[in-house]
Amino acid sequence: MFSCKNEEHEYHSVIEKIESESKNYHGVSVTSELYFEDTDMIEISEDGQSFLIPDRKGQIKSFACTECHSKPLEQMQSENLKKAHWDVSVAHADLNTMNCVTCHNPENMDNLKSLTGNTIDFNASYKLCSQCHTKQFQDWKGGAHGKQIGGWAPPRASMTCVNCHNPHKPAFETKWPARFNTQTIKERNN
Repeated sequence: MFSCKNEEHEYHSVIEKIESESKNYHGVSVTSELYFEDTDMIEISEDGQSFLIPDRKGQIKSFACTECHSKPLEQMQSENLKKAHWDVSVAHADLNTMNCVTCHNPENMDNLKSLTGNTIDFNASYKLCSQCHTKQFQDWKGGAHGKQIGGWAPPRASMTCVNCHNPHKPAFETKWPARFNTQTIKERNN
């Protein structure tokens, strides 16, 4: 392919121009990684989709739980020990439906447990939530629910359920919208 390269039109077509001017182009690496470079991320794969999520264990102040939970829970509750989080109340469902051991594994406090008693790693807590919140989980896997970290470029990175929702009280507080101050606007315009 050649071109006449006259003064008015250097190329006969847009395609010819792109091909000619991109011969020596070696590309630029575009990535979303700078948006989450300060966050420890782990890679997960769900239904053939691979993406990054924040490392949950690194965000828990006193992980591993067995550093303190060294005895059976009933025995620890009867002793006069420092009660770091025993004041946490569950406002996720009523107490007839849910309590601490619905999600936390009393046999191994370093893990969560499914409704069927299977072990769930704290970094995979979204699997625990997905047992009841199936629609939200499907939306999250597809990128429609939850906070995406980074931009349009790969790798895909997403927050998990517990990054936005308190697992013990997941509903967001009701907030009234901020009131627009028309008096301040009037004073600025004068």
